[in-house]
Amino acid sequence: MRRVYVCGIGATPIGEHWELSLRDLMVLAAKKALEDSTLTKRDIEAVYIGNMSSGILQGQEHLGSLFATWFGIPGVSAQKCEAACASGGVAFHQAFLAVASGMYDVVVAMGVEKMSDGNTYDVTSALIMADDQEYVAFTGSSFVGLNALIYRRYMEKFNVKHEDIAMFAVHDHKYAVNNPLAQYRKAVTLETVLNSPIVADPLRLFECAPIGDGAAAVILCSEEVAKKYKSDRLVEVIASSVATDILSLHNRKDIVTLNATKLAMNKALKMSKIDLKDIDIVELHDAFTILGVIHLEDMGFAEKGKGWMLVKDGEIEKDGKIPTNLMGGLKARGHPVGATGIYEVIDVVTQLRGEGGRNQVDDAEIGLAQNVGGVGGTVTINLFRRL
Repeated sequence: MRRVYVCGIGATPIGEHWELSLRDLMVLAAKKALEDSTLTKRDIEAVYIGNMSSGILQGQEHLGSLFATWFGIPGVSAQKCEAACASGGVAFHQAFLAVASGMYDVVVAMGVEKMSDGNTYDVTSALIMADDQEYVAFTGSSFVGLNALIYRRYMEKFNVKHEDIAMFAVHDHKYAVNNPLAQYRKAVTLETVLNSPIVADPLRLFECAPIGDGAAAVILCSEEVAKKYKSDRLVEVIASSVATDILSLHNRKDIVTLNATKLAMNKALKMSKIDLKDIDIVELHDAFTILGVIHLEDMGFAEKGKGWMLVKDGEIEKDGKIPTNLMGGLKARGHPVGATGIYEVIDVVTQLRGEGGRNQVDDAEIGLAQNVGGVGGTVTINLFRRL
């Protein structure tokens, strides 16, 4: 396999973009990524677009050709990738494979979602499609409800207090303040989180990622192209992996362990030939506070049942043992579902370029982006190295 590099990144701020359509968001993100690189539209050979719910929320599919048309690059290979909330991560994985295999030299990995103009029923219906319609959704279960089950089980199994898990939201908001792309650039207190309305017991409103619109794009290129353009801001992709788990919680042996994360992590470490201790920064998929805690454990940064201690002890802070979600995470940066995996990649690349501003980690060399679909039904792990 060939070496693969990130040579351009671009994204729209996450929020309620009433004035922008789905295609507008895609075009804006791609334009920003192209401007960030030293490439032109003529260089793009393929496009992979992560999206979960354009069919139900916008009545629009065929995003590949839609984007190619409106971006002015008809003729390129372009397609939508869908893996629920992991759609962006899977799109990135496919783009990586396309370049690593030698099929293409310049590829765009993109994610997009427009959720604000959907009513609550439609958005909830779209999100529960991440689980089994015949055996789960028909019961009236919601995506929030499924994560609440995990939350309750975790507290009972490991005797953990609610406030120790809820601290993850406080952490995210602290760093989102300095992220111009973040949906909620405002710090919150633990008291505010715990006093927010219950959505599905024990999950509080301020422990749940918000609904929002956004698009993010990353341009990947081969080593040959990288040498030609001689950019001093290149970041190498040293691993890209995807794993799946049994889709629904009721069929799993242990609902507080996401096996797909463990499998994808092991694959990525093997591919990159690095050790866990070599990772300097992490962007993980914390659609709910409990997931942030569990992912730290399943990726190997903490023992099972002790991930919350990393948060409480300050080990995921900028100067901690494993700096995590330093651009606000899903909770505060935002979670436009199909685009989240690409936003995470951009957050990592920004750090490795040394462009994290007030959130910058000193001497960050290796970064990890984890993207999760459903309740761990699909997980992607992408690893990056600063040149």
